[in-house]
Amino acid sequence: MKEEEVNFGKSDKFNLTMIPGKFARFLRTCVIWQFIRFLIINVKMIIVVGKSH
Repeated sequence: MKEEEVNFGKSDKFNLTMIPGKFARFLRTCVIWQFIRFLIINVKMIIVVGKSH
């Protein structure tokens, strides 16, 4: 049984569970990508706060 198939056991509770692919797992664990996303979100927040003042 493959690692991805473990969640799709006999239980009907988890039969619709999506398992991320290799690229999604890479983006979730890549520190460089997380830092870029952090910067993008901060710039967006600065713009929104700037518009309200």
